Amino acid sequence: MDPVSFFLVFLAIVLIGAALYLGAGMVRGRPIGSGLDQPVPNLPAILLPEDAKPADVDSLRFALGLRGYRMDQVDQVLDELRDQLQAKDREIERLGALSQPRLEDGETGRTRP
Repeated sequence: MDPVSFFLVFLAIVLIGAALYLGAGMVRGRPIGSGLDQPVPNLPAILLPEDAKPADVDSLRFALGLRGYRMDQVDQVLDELRDQLQAKDREIERLGALSQPRLEDGETGRTRP
């Protein structure tokens, strides 16, 4: 088979394949490339509780995805968030201890009549 005949047969096969591909897309009623749409989320949202504690951040787990976030960056941000929550909780405890009235020996905290 000479090169020109080979090229014509190859071109015919490519054109028939393209026509079948386009025809299959039109039959299904979906435009070409519609398979690249964003996936519909079917998992529950990952939320922290209203009064999040450092242990809540440690227990977070995210769904894996093909084009997800870089895990090392997410881990770094979550670690920083956990540390900030711990620091906040320690500061609240420290300020709470300072605001408690200190009772001297023998006092009950009651006012005298």
